[in-house]
Amino acid sequence: MDKKISELKKIVATSDQIVAFTGAGFSAESGISTFRGTGGLWSKYDPNIYANINIFMQDSTYYWNFFRDERYPVIKKAKPNDGHYALVELEKRGKIYRVITQNIDGLHQEAGQSDVIELHGSTRKTNCLSCGKTYTIDETYKLLQKELPPKCSCGGNLKPGTVLFGEPLPQVALDMASLASKNCDLFLVLGSSLVVYPAASMPMIAKKSGAALVIVNIDPTPMDDIADLIFRESASKVLSKLI
Repeated sequence: MDKKISELKKIVATSDQIVAFTGAGFSAESGISTFRGTGGLWSKYDPNIYANINIFMQDSTYYWNFFRDERYPVIKKAKPNDGHYALVELEKRGKIYRVITQNIDGLHQEAGQSDVIELHGSTRKTNCLSCGKTYTIDETYKLLQKELPPKCSCGGNLKPGTVLFGEPLPQVALDMASLASKNCDLFLVLGSSLVVYPAASMPMIAKKSGAALVIVNIDPTPMDDIADLIFRESASKVLSKLI
């Protein structure tokens, strides 16, 4: 691994437009369960019921039960890990151009990252579908203690700030991510299986635009064959050694 770390340090040394692309494996080190794979949340909860926009609009109690009992306690307990803080340090050194994340936990911002593109939204906020009022994750949880599903002060229905199945990714975030991928000189994949599109198209965009591609993921990914460097290690371990 030390030889690969030396190679990575050389790549980073000659890069000043680094895009860090983080997936569920990155947050898993903070104690947040991944969604897919063995033991993932979707092995216990059918996403077509608990996280589907069509079901949500018909009966949102499935989602809000899932949020109240499964997501809120885990996210409130989770703290940024060494990988999050390493990316913040790289930003301070003027190396990070953008952080693009598939994660919805807000841990990058909690660690102090200033420029984060959230492709799948954030569970840290909830919006009223009627008046547009925004609630924090704690305010939403308090509303859930009173009634299910929770209601806005105007009486309107609330929707999580995350992208549910059946919804398109927010166009602004997608455009920003595509632009960042085109403009970067190093695209660093951290803890993503690269199977969820259109997010997973970003490494290809970067590579085609001339950027180096480094993949740090415990399991193989569909993009391994075009990567310049691959680590089968945890992202926090690799980033800590890099820093």
